[in-house]
Amino acid sequence: MSKPARRLQITSFGFLHAEPPADVDLVIDLRPFRDPHVDPALREMTARDQVVVDTVLRTPGITDQITGLAFHAHLELTEGHSVSIAVGCSGGRHRAPVVADQVAVAVREYGWPVDLEHRDLDKPVVNR
Repeated sequence: MSKPARRLQITSFGFLHAEPPADVDLVIDLRPFRDPHVDPALREMTARDQVVVDTVLRTPGITDQITGLAFHAHLELTEGHSVSIAVGCSGGRHRAPVVADQVAVAVREYGWPVDLEHRDLDKPVVNR
């Protein structure tokens, strides 16, 4: 019987909607990074809008997070382990899905299969 293929599973989520997904190897909390939600022009938008993607990627430290997560996943996969990462922000509509998308792209460039889920991307904006 052949061994199952090693994969990366990434789930983006919002802490204000529910707890992080259970049984993941690593939970990343992006709440300390600048939140696009504070800009009324971006509040109702999501990571599917290019202006949100651009705003998140200009946030100091975010590209380092993406690079580090992708490299960590690559090392785990190279060592023979599938890995699951949950990437969270406050509402799950801006920072977390942008970072999850970018990590998925980078890990695929390493040649690994990636499963990507945006748990809270389509949920309503959380009033805070």
